[in-house]
Amino acid sequence: MFVGDYIGTFGPGHLAFVNSNVPHNWVSDLHPDEVVADRDLVIQFDPGLLEKAASLFPELRSFLPSLEVFNRSWQFHDDCARAGASLMEDISTATGVTRLIRFLELLHLLATTKDRTPLATPSYVPTLDQAASDQIEKAMRFILARLPHEVSMEEVATHVGMSSSSFSRFFKRNTAHNFVDYMRKLRIGEASRLLAETQRPITDICFDVGYANISSFNRSFREERGMTPSAYRRLSRAID
Repeated sequence: MFVGDYIGTFGPGHLAFVNSNVPHNWVSDLHPDEVVADRDLVIQFDPGLLEKAASLFPELRSFLPSLEVFNRSWQFHDDCARAGASLMEDISTATGVTRLIRFLELLHLLATTKDRTPLATPSYVPTLDQAASDQIEKAMRFILARLPHEVSMEEVATHVGMSSSSFSRFFKRNTAHNFVDYMRKLRIGEASRLLAETQRPITDICFDVGYANISSFNRSFREERGMTPSAYRRLSRAID
């Protein structure tokens, strides 16, 4: 998943909030003919509507300061993730005032829980340009469709209709990563998933994600994860 300058993995039960105008994308690792039915359940809302409602319902006024937490993007965990998922399922089938009540319960849960971690760094400034968000998503899809093979910045720039120099500045401004760093993060993210979820030898994973030699892979992995691939695999097994 990609949220602002964050790159990570997701799975069943994943619950996240993305604030306004932040480029984001969730991509499943599927075969060309494979489909996951009902993979996502999404709610979109305008925070301004709650401010208007508070002028009519005094009970909402004390809740408004809590909504400032939604100025950032978050991932939710443990009891909050489970309760939030249940509420979202209730909202999808409820009607009338019951649907509104469940929605307010969900907002209150997400705004007040401690079971959350940020998805983008505090220094990340979201673009206010929807066209820029669309261009970033177009670039991401092009890159992901070609991994683990080499993907040059010139190829991506051409795909989105920009010169290389313009795309370089545009990409850094909207993802907070330069292109080379971004590609490294993608490859190491996929390697992390394979280390945690499979028994494949580390050398095979190195080549699977596009590295030409194990020393370069180990160096990049340590830079991104702060440990060796073998240590990461041991840690992921201990957590499971």
